Amino acid sequence: LLSVSCLGDCQLHTSCGIQKCTTDFVSFTSHLNAALEDFDLEFCKALRAYSVCTYRNSKVCRGNLVYHSAVLGIGDLMTQRNCTKDGPTSSTNPEMTHDPCNYSHHTEAREHQGGEKTLPPTYLFCGLFGDPHLRTFKDHFQTCKVEGAWPLIDNNYLSVQVTNVPVVPGSSATATNKITVIFKSYQDCTDQKVYQAVTDDLPAAFVDGTTSGGDGNTRSLHIVEKVSGKYIEMHARYIGTTVYIRQLGHYLTLAIRMPQELVMAYEESQDLQLCVNGCPSSERIDQSGHLPLPVVGKLLPWGSAAPPRSGYTLETATTKCHEKMLVKDIYFYSCVFDLLTTGDANFTAAAHSALQDVEALHPSKEHWHIFPRSGGGGVGRDSKYFVSLELLCLILVAYL
Repeated sequence: LLSVSCLGDCQLHTSCGIQKCTTDFVSFTSHLNAALEDFDLEFCKALRAYSVCTYRNSKVCRGNLVYHSAVLGIGDLMTQRNCTKDGPTSSTNPEMTHDPCNYSHHTEAREHQGGEKTLPPTYLFCGLFGDPHLRTFKDHFQTCKVEGAWPLIDNNYLSVQVTNVPVVPGSSATATNKITVIFKSYQDCTDQKVYQAVTDDLPAAFVDGTTSGGDGNTRSLHIVEKVSGKYIEMHARYIGTTVYIRQLGHYLTLAIRMPQELVMAYEESQDLQLCVNGCPSSERIDQSGHLPLPVVGKLLPWGSAAPPRSGYTLETATTKCHEKMLVKDIYFYSCVFDLLTTGDANFTAAAHSALQDVEALHPSKEHWHIFPRSGGGGVGRDSKYFVSLELLCLILVAYL
């Protein structure tokens, strides 16, 4: 009787197609990245395809616990992701799912045509904020002067230029007050689109007044306004690229995520890209990522209790930055550096939002935080950070 029962059960499991439904769902979603703007759209399409597949197998799978668990799980996921029951579904034919204006489908198409398994695309992150602090695509962290207009990115698909202006009279401290982004024309996905933001003018449209590129139905390139006049996002699905631009105080910040193969698609004449190669050594303020503690103005006499011109002491700047950032990584130290340099509390929010952008866009969680090396009289995880103001004033003045 046990053998007959097992045979019947095995036959039931064999005829039930739930395993194929599940395998297809995994293949539809394995390449998706939750940090990308079209994640929910593609995930819902995969869920609907999963649901259709289970419905087709409802009769032969009616006694299968795995099948019933899958049905319940699909319902829960559709509720969590606000997926509608009606709508497009993922296709089991790779040729049909290929969308030339969706970068995440490019590697799938190449894999299908070549017949070989390809690795998922590698994404890189670059960010600029504060006084100004640069995190390159190589995860190198630098603090630079770079006054005037400088190219952050300049490749065959995208150009980003920033303009930095002096923050404090009599010093070399600068911050970003203008950002220009050029999405270059690409096949049938988009015409060339130019976006420009300046202090107190952070539009939710390109300079031609449009909010998208290419076919409006495919949304291969579009702008999303998150906070009016303060925070916008640009999503370029055709090149797998996301750009965040914010205004905090009087200055702008930028964060970008882009596929490595596209980042590296540039000519020799385009080699001056801060996000790729960092700042020129003549423009660097830090020493190998190590920030000197700035004192703007003349050195204070030994024993003087007067605070620096910024209005912040090392202790009060540390306390202010610690309100927003609990981890004493390079973003925390950049915040302290900027407060001591400028006295502008908005730089605290800039450092905090820059770290939030890293967490949203950077592909590797283990690399979100960067800790500077100790030594050289600056700030670092292992440096003797809580020094007296008198000792601080004896440190070489960075901006004189």
